Amino acid sequence: MNEEVEKIFYPLRPMQRWLIDTNFKKIDSNMMNLTVLVKFEPSIDLQKLQDAVNAVLNAHDIFHCRFVTNPDTKEIFQRFDGENSPVTIKKISDEDFQILLKELNEPYPFINHQLWRIGIFETPTAKYGYANFYHAIMDGTSFSILFWREVGIRYEGKPIKRKPIKFADYILEEMKNSPADLNEGHQYWLNLLKKFDAKKHLLPFDVTTDKRLTAGNFECEVKNISREYFSDKNFSETNFFLAATMIAVAKFANAKSSFISWVHNGRTTAQELRLMGLLIEQIPIAWDFTEDCTVEKFFEGLEKKSAEGLKYRKSLDIVYNKKLEDNLITFIFQKRNFGFGSGYKIAGTTVDVVDLPDEYSAAENCLDIEVNLCDEGSYIISFDYDKSYYLDDTIKRLAAQINEIILQLQNGNQLVSKILGLDGAV
Repeated sequence: MNEEVEKIFYPLRPMQRWLIDTNFKKIDSNMMNLTVLVKFEPSIDLQKLQDAVNAVLNAHDIFHCRFVTNPDTKEIFQRFDGENSPVTIKKISDEDFQILLKELNEPYPFINHQLWRIGIFETPTAKYGYANFYHAIMDGTSFSILFWREVGIRYEGKPIKRKPIKFADYILEEMKNSPADLNEGHQYWLNLLKKFDAKKHLLPFDVTTDKRLTAGNFECEVKNISREYFSDKNFSETNFFLAATMIAVAKFANAKSSFISWVHNGRTTAQELRLMGLLIEQIPIAWDFTEDCTVEKFFEGLEKKSAEGLKYRKSLDIVYNKKLEDNLITFIFQKRNFGFGSGYKIAGTTVDVVDLPDEYSAAENCLDIEVNLCDEGSYIISFDYDKSYYLDDTIKRLAAQINEIILQLQNGNQLVSKILGLDGAV
C-alpha cells in the first residue's frame, strides 16, 4: 500500500472485521443495528436538540466512517471523510410516524454508505428521537452513554472540556504494538484454544440441519440472588455469573473443562472510556476442573484469567483470523437495555425509552448467554440460541441449572467438584 492510500484507507479492527464478516453471511438482516426510540418531555426545544445532535455528529470522526473496498487489494477498509446528511426536525402525523418507524430499522447497505440513522420527530401528541447505528462502528457504551451524554451537554450550551479523540488515530496507535508483544499474545491464545473441542465443550446438539441462524430466545429471572449480595465481596458480579455459566456448561456437556468467550467492553484506560466507536472484544477463557478447589479459589482464579485475557487483547486478531472461537458459547454481563433507564435526562428533563429492539446476537454462535442487571437490582438471564441446534426445552433446562448453581456458589467453602458432580467425566 503506497503512502497516499495509507492516508485514506484504515484497516478494520479485528472485532469490526468479524462483525462485518458475520453480517455478510446474513446480508438481509438488521442483526447489526443498535436502535433506540425515545420520547422527550414537551418542554424540550427541538431546534436546540437538532443543533446539539448535529454538533456531536460533526465532532467525531466515527460518524463520518465509511466501509469501502480497497481498489488494489479488494479488501474492506474504512475511511473517515464521509459527508453526512444533517439531522432535521420532521413534523408528522401519529399514524405516519408509526409507519415510518418500520422503515428506520432496515438493514444497512454498508459499503460506502452512511452508517447511522437519526431522526427528531414532532407529532400532534409528542416529541420523539430515533437513533440507529451500525454495530461495527458503535458499541453499547458509545451508543447508550457517550453519544447521549454529549448531546445533553451541547443542548445546555456547556463547553466540551476535552477535544474529541479520533477513532482513526486510535486504530493507527493500535497498529504500533511491537511484534514481540503481539507474538506473546498470539502464543497465549493459541495455547489456550488448542484444547477446545466443540464435541466436548459445547452443549450436545439436539438436532443438526443445514438451516442456520433460526433465532430462538428465552429469558428467566434469577430469583435466588440480588445485587446486595455483592456489596461486601472481593469478586465482581461479572465473574460470579461467568463462573456459574462455565460450571453449568461443563456439567451439561459432562466435561471436566470449560471454554467460554467473554464479551468485554474493551475499555481499560481513561482515553478508551471517552472514545466514541467500537471497542468491544470477545475474550476466550478456559478452566480445567480436574484440579479441585473451593468456590472462593475458583473466583480468584477467574479474576486472574480475566486479567490475563485483557492483557493480551491486542493480540486477538489471531483468534478472529484463524476462527478459533467461532463455535464458543459467548457470555456477556451488562445493565439491562444497554444502560438506558428511567434516570436518563437532558437539561433536567426525563427522556423515556419507548422502544429498544433486541437485535439477534452480533456473533454467529449457536448459543449466547447474557446476564442483565435491571434497574431495581435484580437479574435477568437471556439466551439467544440457534434453534437448528437446540430445542427450547434444552435451553430451559440449562437456565434452571444455572439458577441452581448460582445458589450453590454463594457458599465460598463449597468444593467445585460437589457442584459439578461429574465423577468419571472425560
